[in-house]
Amino acid sequence: MDDRNARIYVAGHRGLVGSAIVRKLQSDGYTNLLTRTHAELDLTDEHATRAFFAQEKPEYVFLAAAKVGGIVANNSFPAEFIRDNLAIQTNVIHAAYLNQATRLLFLGSSCIYPKLAPQPMKEKDLLTGPLEPTNRPYALAKIAGIEMCWSYNRQYGTKYLAAMPTNLYGPGDNYHPTNSHVIPALLRKFHEAKLSGAEEVTVWGTGTPRREFLYSDDMADACVFLMNLGDEKYQGLLGSDESQTGRFEPPLVNIGVGEDVTIAELARLVAETVGFEGRIAYDTSKPDGTPRKLMDVGRLSEAGWQAATQLRHGLLASYDEFRSRADTERSVGIAARGDIA
Repeated sequence: MDDRNARIYVAGHRGLVGSAIVRKLQSDGYTNLLTRTHAELDLTDEHATRAFFAQEKPEYVFLAAAKVGGIVANNSFPAEFIRDNLAIQTNVIHAAYLNQATRLLFLGSSCIYPKLAPQPMKEKDLLTGPLEPTNRPYALAKIAGIEMCWSYNRQYGTKYLAAMPTNLYGPGDNYHPTNSHVIPALLRKFHEAKLSGAEEVTVWGTGTPRREFLYSDDMADACVFLMNLGDEKYQGLLGSDESQTGRFEPPLVNIGVGEDVTIAELARLVAETVGFEGRIAYDTSKPDGTPRKLMDVGRLSEAGWQAATQLRHGLLASYDEFRSRADTERSVGIAARGDIA
């Protein structure tokens, strides 16, 4: 993407991943960004997606659009998670091919790896064991997206790469009380406990699972870095044709920080960030999910990238954004009730 006026489409630009990529591209001086809200373009609609690509002809595509959520959402709506994600990625990848996009980066998640994969998880661990059942529909859809990129590269000579970030958090996150991921859920829970004067906060599970967390702006930096790699390095990440080489080398690269913490350690960090001084309890009747999810980031490190934001600093920035958003929502609510002019 040497040309700062290149036509770049960020699918899902309002989400945590897509909004971070847009911020990064804008800060780097890219001036021709293509974005559409869901209301403007439903990517599960094949005809609408094809029409958009045929009209706009994006040269580079960041495929960050997806239906996402935490354990509760994945357990409650498994059909939507597999159906919508399959439709979105199928329509976008095929439309990118039909309109000769130069490069496409498909974004997924570390949940594509087996529940009991060796730690840290390497790209070659894909498809080596059963998935975590609580998010299997979403994970299978993302695995299908990786295979689709691989198949199009093999059959059509495209240059489509799949990037799998670890657990993300940061500006633009979803702070819904039941449908959010662990960091935004904990920030909200501890914040509300502090405001109410609660003496105790209960965290789901045992607190023992280990998780790796990547600040969203670091993730975006990695994505733009990958799309800007020189041809030789980029080609080296696209894997190989297994039927020719006999090697399992998908066009896949992990994005992470290379270290993890327990959920209990995370909860204490969030409590410190928020200023909650009460007790932390654990509801062991609730599911823990995968025991550990740590990404091996060797491929990305060898390419020349590493994360810059420490978890403690990222939590502070995230909490500042959450409070700002909560204050705005409160002001809007008061105005709507007529309590202020």
